[in-house]
Amino acid sequence: MNATQAAVDLDDVEGLLAADRDGLLRGASMAGAQVRATAAALDEGDLDGLKSDQAPRTVIWVAGRGNAETAGAMLSATLGGSVAAPIVVASEVPPWIGALDVLILAGDDSGDPALVSAAATGVRRGARVVVVAPYEGPLRDATAGRSVSLAPRLWVRDDFSLARYLAAGLAVLHMVDPGLRVDLAALADELDAEAFRNSAGRELFTNPAKTLAERMSGRDVVLAGAERDEVTALIFPDIDACRGIAPDLATDAPVPHLLGDPRVRTAFARKLDRFAAANTGTSGRIMRAVLLAEPASLDIGEMTDKGSINQRAVLAHRAAMVEALYAEPPSPHIIVAKQPAEVS
Repeated sequence: MNATQAAVDLDDVEGLLAADRDGLLRGASMAGAQVRATAAALDEGDLDGLKSDQAPRTVIWVAGRGNAETAGAMLSATLGGSVAAPIVVASEVPPWIGALDVLILAGDDSGDPALVSAAATGVRRGARVVVVAPYEGPLRDATAGRSVSLAPRLWVRDDFSLARYLAAGLAVLHMVDPGLRVDLAALADELDAEAFRNSAGRELFTNPAKTLAERMSGRDVVLAGAERDEVTALIFPDIDACRGIAPDLATDAPVPHLLGDPRVRTAFARKLDRFAAANTGTSGRIMRAVLLAEPASLDIGEMTDKGSINQRAVLAHRAAMVEALYAEPPSPHIIVAKQPAEVS
């Protein structure tokens, strides 16, 4: 995620929607609809083919990179220890797959060679196969009607597909594990309520998303936190503004020296503290941040030719910095927000 660069009044609903030329706001608000579509498929019996008197030996989640892989990792981390069968996440089908296993194929490309190969192997070995991908082309041919399909009913950009994959995984576990009951309709309602709380029509002072956007306006910020307990931030600070916080430093003082100045660090720490106090949920607050002295690079793809930040490239090229944000204890250059109870 990068900071809002255009000068848009966040309480001007029409202006905000007009500025959203790529439909990102609509895509972000469709998590509940995606989950509700999966709930409908479950109610309509699309997954009845998974029913069995015998619990599976293993639930295998095969996916490429992106949200499909992330969803599998989240399901494994949160439910792997409590469901009847272990959840294995892999990029290709394991050689030991057999008739006692459930194979979930997750992705957005029906021609993905890894998914097609996994589908063919799963069918040949007698596994219960679930296709959480467009059910067409090579993937459909490979399963030859011997699988259960949870194809997407609503189109969203892959950036916003995580909810669909998670809902599909929960629906499959609901079917194969009698001990796990999942209310997808209730989950969809909660997601809709959260989307409404952050909608374009809701005023800034009661809108967590607008509050975050307002605080980030004019700054380049990349958020980290996938598969983590807390959200953290890599900040490309406004160097001129930082020099204004420490005006007695020489104008040619090295950037690392400037960003290490206690006054600059304190200014950012106070912002994190206030934001943490106003947003007590772990997904809505930023608990650690690092100020990046090296600007985003156009040459390695961290910045686009239009001047916006490429979040994935930054996270990939600065992976060591992301790890430092989550290290215990944090290193001295990491800014740590106070827990909400500590903020006076």
